[in-house]
Amino acid sequence: MLAVLPLWLLHGAGGVLGWLILLASPTWRRRFVDNARQAGYSFAQVRAAVGASGRLIAELPRLWFGAPVRIEWIGGELVDAARATGRGIVFLTPHLGCFEVTAQGYAQRYGPVTVLYRPARKAWFRELVDTARARPNLATAPTTLAGVKQLIKALRAGEAVGLLPDQVPPQGQGVWAPFFGRDAYTMTLSMRLAQQGGAVVLVLWGERLSWGRGYRVHVRPWTGPVAADPQQSALQVNAAMEQLVRECPQQYLWGYARYKAPREDR
Repeated sequence: MLAVLPLWLLHGAGGVLGWLILLASPTWRRRFVDNARQAGYSFAQVRAAVGASGRLIAELPRLWFGAPVRIEWIGGELVDAARATGRGIVFLTPHLGCFEVTAQGYAQRYGPVTVLYRPARKAWFRELVDTARARPNLATAPTTLAGVKQLIKALRAGEAVGLLPDQVPPQGQGVWAPFFGRDAYTMTLSMRLAQQGGAVVLVLWGERLSWGRGYRVHVRPWTGPVAADPQQSALQVNAAMEQLVRECPQQYLWGYARYKAPREDR
């Protein structure tokens, strides 16, 4: 039912939802303020991110079950150049703006893309998420060994894959590296994938436009060669994600537990 509502209405309701969450959850509020301060921002400078976090939730029904949304591209020539090489492409995006729409936009405009996601812990919700993200040319790979093999297979076929490298991986699947000046457990998978067949690495994020006008995907080049050392490559990834966040800190998910300890995963 929510999926048929116009985007401007969902975003309006999401803006209110974001503030309700902030007021109702001391943990979320404290983490939001602390993470923003760690990056050098006062609450006044990023207060718009409170509403953005609610819009991130409210827009999901439309993105998962509704009609395609309007998506603009800036830097699309970088994608064209990467595809022209015939190699696979690794897209990296932080918890910034609407990261769901970056994969949908690529699938609509260019072709097959496989995105890595963490399966929901609740069985009923897991089935919903697994099916809801399905779109033409858009495949999903769970954070399991089978999922990683799926990503490698896509890259070797010259296709694109997408990850959120600022997501905290399980214990043993990352290294500690600075993120906005504080050590954060950072996945090493993204750079290991980039080394599969010399894949092209691009960073991007999906800007949420005002008044429900749709989205704008910003594509940025990866600067320099990918470091072979996991510690160095994690530094590269975090630096690239920091640069994207600083483009629009008002749409970053500051309440995300970026600095939490990794969980055990058997």
